[in-house]
Amino acid sequence: MTTRMTENGVSTCRKAGSEQFEKFQTGIGRRKRTLVQYDYRAYDGELFSCVAPTLEECRRKCNGWLSEKERKEAGNE
Repeated sequence: MTTRMTENGVSTCRKAGSEQFEKFQTGIGRRKRTLVQYDYRAYDGELFSCVAPTLEECRRKCNGWLSEKERKEAGNE
């Protein structure tokens, strides 16, 4: 699969606070499904990546990850 989101298997999402996504199809014949690959680079440099059926679901997962990350950081201070 050719992708603009990776170079040599490494995410090209490098700028803090940026996101990238692209749609791709998986399956054979009539069983093809369209999925979205999503990358988000947090302001601390950590990368969140997921695959889901829609961009909205990817963003919902990312927001949950960010909320959990903030909760854990607040507990450590």
